[in-house]
Amino acid sequence: MTPAAGVAGLSPAFAHGPDRPVPTGTQIVVIGGGVTGVTAALTLAERGIPVVLCEKGRIAGEQSSRNWGWIRMQRRDLPEIPLMLQAQSLWRRYAARLAQDIGLRERGITYLALTDTEMARHADWLEQARPFQVTSRLLTGAEADRLMSAPQGRFAGGIVTPTDMHAEPALAVPALAHLAAQAGAQIFEATAVRALDLSGGKVRGVVTEHGRIACQGVILAGGAWARPFLENMGGALPQLAIRSQAFRTAPVKAPSPGPIGTTRGAIRPRADGGVTIGQSHAGRFDIIPASFAHFRAFAPHAMAHWRTLRLRFGPEFFGALGRNRWRPDQLSPFETARVLDPVPDAGVLRRIKANATEIFPFLRGLPVTETWGGMIDVTPDQLPVIGPIAGLDGVTIAAGLSGHGFGLGPGVGHLAADLATGAAPLCDPAPFSPARFQRT
Repeated sequence: MTPAAGVAGLSPAFAHGPDRPVPTGTQIVVIGGGVTGVTAALTLAERGIPVVLCEKGRIAGEQSSRNWGWIRMQRRDLPEIPLMLQAQSLWRRYAARLAQDIGLRERGITYLALTDTEMARHADWLEQARPFQVTSRLLTGAEADRLMSAPQGRFAGGIVTPTDMHAEPALAVPALAHLAAQAGAQIFEATAVRALDLSGGKVRGVVTEHGRIACQGVILAGGAWARPFLENMGGALPQLAIRSQAFRTAPVKAPSPGPIGTTRGAIRPRADGGVTIGQSHAGRFDIIPASFAHFRAFAPHAMAHWRTLRLRFGPEFFGALGRNRWRPDQLSPFETARVLDPVPDAGVLRRIKANATEIFPFLRGLPVTETWGGMIDVTPDQLPVIGPIAGLDGVTIAAGLSGHGFGLGPGVGHLAADLATGAAPLCDPAPFSPARFQRT
């Protein structure tokens, strides 16, 4: 059995096979079938630009279907807000065109403060974000207590953003892929891009496991795989992966129709009646060789979250994410690890459940119906990397979404498509330029 034959969940519409070989040429090749790559392909196809999307495993097989499903403006880093405004508009537009219900609901997101210090951070963010005309407003402690049916004084307050949304990730991204295909994008699952075909430092094509595709440009939307791909081509990207974990419950009546977050735990109502539960910065950092190369860049992030972030020498040290050199005619790590499906850390899950139950007492005794892990690709400043890669003419990267990329994904994909084709950018791309790391 070939590695491709072992990929579960492939869509017949996107399958590569003898009766559907990869094309010999196109204008743009998109590498990666997560929310960013899919929406980049959709943007290009809607403009009539020939585009081929190659996904090593299956569409949305990794973090794009394993995230919390939040589509939030609230508490975004300020440089991301203009891009997020565009992303939310795109989510509304795409959902209106889909025959399938992807669970997109504009029911607001609430983030509660457990301490006065946390409340001050909410107030400070809102003050800085006012020029963007965000819809967020602060909650008093009494309002937060009433929302949660909590004793008086349990919460210091909170912040609510009525226009924030949520959706079902496992439904949304495949539906968007079908929309892209209807617009003319050619999408191939179980089709790993092993390397770029370069001439004089310029992209002339890509080498896939099924043959070469000539092209004029490439959008690298490979998530956690972007760093090893670039390293194999002689490039560099300060990007590492954190193993996250989450779980979902049996149906229950939640206190709000929209997601609620705290520093101790967060919930998101699901279309099946249950809730998805997770906790920010409660992950496991699997040490790999690249961890040492980028130690100085990531040290501040690790120090800031040392109480919740676990460091471990795991199997990935010698695994697929640890490799950085192979030839185009060799089996690549993308073929040996078609879908990253990390086993969730049981200790972290227990901590998340205990913390969440403390904040949301209605969870006590509620059956857990599923647990899962995922690999979040992060950058040192936790902002996406979107733009051209120095020394690789024709390559536009769109990665490093740092754990808050599902909601932002359509904006990132659209902006990457703009930059790859010289179109007017959706918003100012300067804050996301890869060059910011070359200057440090």
